[in-house]
Amino acid sequence: MELQSCRVLVTGASGGIGQALVEQLCLAGAQVLAVSRDAAGLSAAIARFPGALRHVAADLASPAGADAVAAAARACGGVECVIHGAGVNCFDLLEQQDDAAVSAQVVLNLVAPVQLTRRLLPLLRAQPRALILFVGSTFGAIGYPGFSVYSASKFGLRGFAEALRRELADSAIGVLYVAPRATRTAMNAAAVDAMNVALGVAMDPPQEVAAAIVAALRDERPERHLGWPERFFVGLNRLLPRLVDRALRRQLSTVKHFTRSNLEESRP
Repeated sequence: MELQSCRVLVTGASGGIGQALVEQLCLAGAQVLAVSRDAAGLSAAIARFPGALRHVAADLASPAGADAVAAAARACGGVECVIHGAGVNCFDLLEQQDDAAVSAQVVLNLVAPVQLTRRLLPLLRAQPRALILFVGSTFGAIGYPGFSVYSASKFGLRGFAEALRRELADSAIGVLYVAPRATRTAMNAAAVDAMNVALGVAMDPPQEVAAAIVAALRDERPERHLGWPERFFVGLNRLLPRLVDRALRRQLSTVKHFTRSNLEESRP
């Protein structure tokens, strides 16, 4: 897709990846409608790109929030590209997560993009060519301990993207899925960063992830998994999941060491 003058809607725009993505899209000449609960984190970009960047405040976990985003998109004359970047995680063992934490992950990571996409499809169908891009995760292809609910929501998002791509195959709307690996953003708890260091897991800067998303929009590759050896393990998990089971079993004690419940128990 050519991004010059393209009208792009971005959810999760005030997050680490979202902020970098908004900036790169504006620099590429796109007209960006940035969606977040408030404008915090976007004030510098709004001042820098006054003619290219608009913000709409909305809570995507609610039907009213999704309606507000759809109304803002219509007011802008429609959109040609939608990037679903909003998300949340909770790093802990399942039995230590409460109902609110479980629901928040499933609703924002899976239900919200499904419902918003449903509202925006009529606007996308009105365009000669349109794209929907879902920002997933390596954990949407490899279920990882400590992230069971997050993994489930991202597995669901990947499945939705795949099914929607096939459902829209006879239309002018393309559906893309980009799966980052660990990224240095404020969404991660300090324990997650510490665990990644202990396990030797690479963490990408958000600017690199944003650049990969922009590249995916340009070349329209349907599915892209970022990072090595993460891409290798995604393929291995599909073909030989028992091998990945054994590899992750060796990491389990380290994962449990950094969970919130274990850290609280170890404090004096």
